[in-house]
Amino acid sequence: MKIHVVEMTPTKAEVVISDTNPTFVNAIRRTIIADVPKMAIDNVEFHLGPIMDESSQAYESISPLFDEMVSHRLSLVPIPTDFDQFTFREKCSCGGEGCPSCTIMYSLNKKGPCTVYSGDLEPLGSDEFMIRDDLIPIVKLADDQALLVYATAELGTGRRHAKWQATVGAGHRYHADIEVDSDKCDVGCSCADVCPKDVLAKEGRKLVVKHPERCNLCSSCVEKCEVDAIKVTPDPTKVVFRFETDGSVDAKDVLVKGLSILEQRFEHLREQVSALD
Repeated sequence: MKIHVVEMTPTKAEVVISDTNPTFVNAIRRTIIADVPKMAIDNVEFHLGPIMDESSQAYESISPLFDEMVSHRLSLVPIPTDFDQFTFREKCSCGGEGCPSCTIMYSLNKKGPCTVYSGDLEPLGSDEFMIRDDLIPIVKLADDQALLVYATAELGTGRRHAKWQATVGAGHRYHADIEVDSDKCDVGCSCADVCPKDVLAKEGRKLVVKHPERCNLCSSCVEKCEVDAIKVTPDPTKVVFRFETDGSVDAKDVLVKGLSILEQRFEHLREQVSALD
């Protein structure tokens, strides 16, 4: 199996996997969606009663939304995740009590009128856990309204709840084999103009396949070509795989972690099969 990286950014990845099959690529897709862990807020404590500011003005501890809705929105905020630094709470040496090895504590203290954003969550500890996407709106507070909450983030997987799902829009498709018959091609380039992905291009007196990895097999170029000079066929042994992240984990780390999880599972399966002999 060979992997060619087409695009790799902190929030997006696209790779071409050769000498493989859709079954294996789909296993990777399902693994990064359901089994790659990330941190997410799982517990929110709301202050009850009046909240006083520095000038002794009292604010009512309330917002236009129910506390459950505010908690749900906070749980979907992408929390920076370091696989090497955190472990699952139920497997931690603290016995699930909650410690710096399995949880991150955040506080939020805002007084209206204002809009509460994800960036208003302040980590109780290192600033490395500050929310990267700090402009996600949570709730809008009116006059005399305030929020004082303490939130706890812990490690989980998408198999347990969608808030622990690090990836979005994960999908794959066959890579396209595109052949241009130079003897038939009149280099009119009408097929290149109709291509929505700019796969084809004219170079001098020749039509070339410039970006084959972009082809989505729509066959617009084949339908447009009046001389049947283009042939587009899917290659089941070569798959284009792409996904995005919510920003809590870099796309490269998600892919590496997903492959590591699959490797461990296959090794465990091999040991179980070997034990049958």
